[in-house]
Amino acid sequence: MTSPHADDGKRRRGRVRAILLAGIAVLYAVSVPWYRADDQPLELFLGLPDWAAVAVLCYAAAAVLNALAWLRTPIDDDAPLAATLETQESPGHTAAPNESGEATP
Repeated sequence: MTSPHADDGKRRRGRVRAILLAGIAVLYAVSVPWYRADDQPLELFLGLPDWAAVAVLCYAAAAVLNALAWLRTPIDDDAPLAATLETQESPGHTAAPNESGEATP
């Protein structure tokens, strides 16, 4: 039997993960220089044009948020593995020969 506190932890973890993923979407939107005017003077920041530096910083922040979101993703290490491509052969598919030259099923 699970305790009510365990469900609260799962909900909180899911909420935090959703916020992190939304943050990634916002960072991708901000990284596109659509907000710059055509006649805006070019400024250098970190040795790059300001719009490129903003994009690089947004992508770096998105990578950090993505790592944090994966840390919040529950992964069951004891779950059975999914079937491999070898076991999902289509009908009429001939197997490749092994080292001895015989076809393996």
